[in-house]
Amino acid sequence: MSIEIIRSWQDLAPSQKGASVALGNFDGLHDGHRAVIQAAIDAGERLGALAGVISFDPHPRRYFQPDAEPFRVMTTGQLARALEAMGVGRLYLLPFDRTMASMSDEAFAREVLSQGLGVRHVAAGFDITFGKDRSGSPESLRRYGAEFGFGVSIVERMATLEGVKYSSTEARRAIADGAPEEVADLLGHPFAIEGEVTKGDQRGRLLGFPTANVALGDYVRPAFGVYAVRVRLPDGRVIPGVANIGKRPTVGGEIARLEVHLFDFAEDLYGQVIETELVSKIRPEQKFEGLDALKARIAIDADEARKRLA
Repeated sequence: MSIEIIRSWQDLAPSQKGASVALGNFDGLHDGHRAVIQAAIDAGERLGALAGVISFDPHPRRYFQPDAEPFRVMTTGQLARALEAMGVGRLYLLPFDRTMASMSDEAFAREVLSQGLGVRHVAAGFDITFGKDRSGSPESLRRYGAEFGFGVSIVERMATLEGVKYSSTEARRAIADGAPEEVADLLGHPFAIEGEVTKGDQRGRLLGFPTANVALGDYVRPAFGVYAVRVRLPDGRVIPGVANIGKRPTVGGEIARLEVHLFDFAEDLYGQVIETELVSKIRPEQKFEGLDALKARIAIDADEARKRLA
């Protein structure tokens, strides 16, 4: 059974209420997030309740800072699939609008969690904040749970083997630094860009390295450069490849995008949605003297990517 996605907290049917939920933004779904979600799953098993997750769309940062630079680590579609794989049955993707932004922490607990969603249990991280001005805390969540009739579990701080706290902020920094191996350590999985393949100028085909072109959307911008990648196709196949992320200065490009060449692959992907995992950065983006020099370097990059992915 696929995960049920509910985009409101008001006027829900009784069958859409009563879950044991994890509360948070969960952008990136790192191991700290997964521990919170597992706490909700465990509580749901004890209570005989469906396991759910509460998140928000748009992300609160986008609501309060509409002109902020792109920052997402994961789309809501990627999040939903990952949650389903964990055994979560329901995703409450609540609209973060003026009403939500103006709610006090008590109003959120009473009107959204208790009355709207009828939650049986709420799991949250040790640093949870909620409500207007982020006034809610783990302590107040426990207090509201006792008052409004739902259980609460708080998951303590988790850290990597190097002692770094699992953090979407740290993951964004590592993505921007062009350190995909560090990102994978911080998230527990590679950073992946998902998007629809669109037609470009087809220059890659002329160079002997046809590429699938994908817009970067609201993803945090990785350091521009060439990466060894793995691409997941809609049918589930995973194909190794080499990708450039950037503006293509050799040909006067102006808009940053992902261009990925799939190894030993000749099928038409236009209009299909693919997911490209960044595995290892090979080099920064650079400008070449001409197309012949660019073609020669792409061949070297492709060989290096094959070695790193072997």
